[in-house]
Amino acid sequence: MRRRLLLLTAATTALVLTALLVPLTLLTRSHAADRATAEATARAQWVAHAIGPALASAGERPTAEQTVAGVNGDGLPRTSLVLGDGTVVGPGHRSGGGAVTDAVRLARTGRAFTYEPAGGGRQVLVPVHGAADGTAVVQVTLTERQLYAGTLTSWLVLAGIGVGLVLLGLLLADRLGARLVGATRGLARTADRLAAGDLTARAVPDGPPELRLVAGELNRLAGRIDELLRAERENARENAADLAHRLRTPVAALRLDAESLRDPREARRIAEDVAALERSVDDVIRRARLPLRGDACGDLAAVARERAAFWLPLAEDQGRTFLVDAVGIGHPPHQTNPRPGLCPPSPKLSASLEQGGPPSPLTAQLPNAGTGNGPDSRRRPDEPEEIPVPVPPDELSAALDALIGNVLDHTPHGTAFRIAVGRDGAGHARLTVADDGPGFPDGYPETGARGASGGGSTGLGLDIARRTAEDAGGTFTIASGPTRVTLTFPLAGTPSAPPTPSG
Repeated sequence: MRRRLLLLTAATTALVLTALLVPLTLLTRSHAADRATAEATARAQWVAHAIGPALASAGERPTAEQTVAGVNGDGLPRTSLVLGDGTVVGPGHRSGGGAVTDAVRLARTGRAFTYEPAGGGRQVLVPVHGAADGTAVVQVTLTERQLYAGTLTSWLVLAGIGVGLVLLGLLLADRLGARLVGATRGLARTADRLAAGDLTARAVPDGPPELRLVAGELNRLAGRIDELLRAERENARENAADLAHRLRTPVAALRLDAESLRDPREARRIAEDVAALERSVDDVIRRARLPLRGDACGDLAAVARERAAFWLPLAEDQGRTFLVDAVGIGHPPHQTNPRPGLCPPSPKLSASLEQGGPPSPLTAQLPNAGTGNGPDSRRRPDEPEEIPVPVPPDELSAALDALIGNVLDHTPHGTAFRIAVGRDGAGHARLTVADDGPGFPDGYPETGARGASGGGSTGLGLDIARRTAEDAGGTFTIASGPTRVTLTFPLAGTPSAPPTPSG
């Protein structure tokens, strides 16, 4: 838009200036010719007046010749005198009858005039009466260069004025275009933020009245959308509360019916299904009660440390080696004290975390340390690093509990596992839970849909972790040999474009 406005202004200004300057150049040319002709006429009349008395006597002819020679010089119009007998006094003319042209004959009749010869230029002829041998004629000849002297300078001045006017017009058009484009881009940025879900975005009225009107209407639209979403969320919360109240009683009745069955295996199976149903209902209610905007933020590293501390006693009871790479800078990863005779984590597990997990664990991360430019530049070296992600802490805890619970429930006692939290090269947070267990059944990554599992469970734990990552704009990947589950999250305050899955 800005470039088009500049091109339109340049074209319009050039057309207007062309319409004005072309006649001006022709006028300056004509004015220069008229000025040179007037000067030549004045010269010719002066010469005729000066030599008139001298030509009255034949003896005064040298005086006339001196007068004519005195008015000639370099760069001056050529002045000559044609006597009554045809003799020419002055430069560049022949003597005899060839010098007497029709113009000279006409001037001898007593007429002073100007004419343009066929060879170019202009001549001024003035008769001198009272000569002894007949009427003489003073002839002043102007060349083309003398006739239009100064025209080129005038043209250059006019061209400079035209160029200056064009540049001034372009400058004004550029300022106007910058204001229009800036206001339009501001509206576009506000619309993009609204489309991305930021309902706090508002446009600043700027630019011409039309764009200010659009900005006002856009703000009204954003406010209306915000009101509608709030009303919808409130309605959803009320419905969720009603749903919770209605379902608690039948679910509790199903649990009691399952416990009253005589067959223990059948009772346990139905109890597990009822528990899965209860978790699903709780999950639906929890999601219905989420905040209206995605402004919740949780520290992935802090949640990992907290949940690791929570599960640590159970891991020790099961004789597992438990590594946690989510501690403060300068502290080694936490490792449980395995029971005597228990092997440490296999090199295969450590290698898998280095290849498919975070490229460098949190213990090795120190972004912007010592530069004073980053958000962590004022953190003390012994403080834990924060990895903020756009997920509430309770959801992060639920996802991590589900992954740790799967390891503890579906791998043999004594199986080592590890939690690693860090940042990848694309600016995303990464959470990896890996273990030395037997892994998922064949084809599980392709068939791991909700409620499907080959390990004797409902599969809801992995589904909770998957939806937690994907709802935040991240990814969920599963790998085997050894088992590795990786969740990625966009960092809080960055666009939630999902990174490329790894592993």
